[in-house]
Amino acid sequence: MSIVITGASGQLGRLTAELVLDRMRASEVILTTRRPEALSDLAERGARVRQADFDRPETLAEAFAGGEILLLISADDLGRRAAQHRAAIEAAREAGVRHVAYTSYLNPVEENPAAITPSHRDTEWALRESGLAWSALRHAFYAEYQVPSGAQAIATGQLVHNSGDGRIAYVSREDCAAAAAAVLTTEGHEDKAYDITGPQALSQDDVAALLSEVSGRPVEAVAVEDDAFIEGLSAAGVPEPAAREIASYGRAIREGYIDQISGAVENLTGRPPRSLREVFEAYRHELLQGVSA
Repeated sequence: MSIVITGASGQLGRLTAELVLDRMRASEVILTTRRPEALSDLAERGARVRQADFDRPETLAEAFAGGEILLLISADDLGRRAAQHRAAIEAAREAGVRHVAYTSYLNPVEENPAAITPSHRDTEWALRESGLAWSALRHAFYAEYQVPSGAQAIATGQLVHNSGDGRIAYVSREDCAAAAAAVLTTEGHEDKAYDITGPQALSQDDVAALLSEVSGRPVEAVAVEDDAFIEGLSAAGVPEPAAREIASYGRAIREGYIDQISGAVENLTGRPPRSLREVFEAYRHELLQGVSA
């Protein structure tokens, strides 16, 4: 069975590729990227590295040729990625791929206000309509993304948020990669959606308490309204469109759209997911970088 991984030079793609290479013959692994030189070490292990660019859909079918199952890692550009994903799915079909697994997002229903919801919902719909077998790996927000905001909160003593009392089970990127590798290398995942979450749904009060415990410095969670949150981000130099996007995630948490807790990581990988505390402890040096000695 040959496996294709798109975006293999990105953080999630590389982690997944390395796990897959540990399980399979390297000659059966096809890694696609805009920057093949970034994967020279994996090519030396025997993986087939091919150039592919979602902005040049004509390159995709050839890049995917020979693959039986493909991991479609979501692209970065929210405005264009639904169309990019549709082109990739069509190219996979043309190339003879039989099964596409896609890195999606929790609860991508129309009512979910997070800015990333529409592109994930559209891509899942395109997969279901493609005639291919599909798997949706619906990720919670990455625990690692909480490190920069956590470092700022430790430095200022305040974790400012617009999530209200909402909760989310932050998931480690490493666990997302392990779950993806399991879906790619084992049987029985066709036409299934998996919620890929951490072990515990946490409020921002919980997150602030964890930051306090890991850093040894007091951190207080401060809840604000959406407009005030956007204004604060803009004042800190975040462009307004990006600030509104970030605020949409807090609203999704606050309104309970992404509070799921799933056992999928352990069921797929055989081990429990890392907690946010474990991630914070692993990144303790980064969390404390802004703290004066």
